[in-house]
Amino acid sequence: MDDDAPDEAFKELHTGDIGGWGVAQIAAGTGLAVLEAHQQGFTPAVGYELNPWLLRLARFKAWRAGHHEKVSYRREDLWKKKLEAELPEDALVIAGRFPFPDWTPYRVEGEGVHRAWAYNMQAQRQNSLKKNDSHEKPPQQ
Repeated sequence: MDDDAPDEAFKELHTGDIGGWGVAQIAAGTGLAVLEAHQQGFTPAVGYELNPWLLRLARFKAWRAGHHEKVSYRREDLWKKKLEAELPEDALVIAGRFPFPDWTPYRVEGEGVHRAWAYNMQAQRQNSLKKNDSHEKPPQQ
């Protein structure tokens, strides 16, 4: 998977049963993957980026492509937010280069710096509930 070809990642994701899922991209950069996600039918398509210059460039590219009202780019630090609480049940989260340390990916693509992790929010919430249940139960003797 090439950094400049996000369409490859979404084509790979479309091979599974993911109909109707939204996409949130962390460190969205210039917004290419978010724009491609929208063009591939993923809604909502949201990109999170801390760099204000990259954020402006992403918004400009979406405007130039005629999709500025259908994609969203936000300047927020998601490590400080509760993704699990804020994203809809049918959301798909894709992390590039670095996985989320406490999340279980449902799919991993690529190698090295071109690796991406896909997380299904519905499955992630179920995993979190199982972890919380196992932590709350007293050890049996």
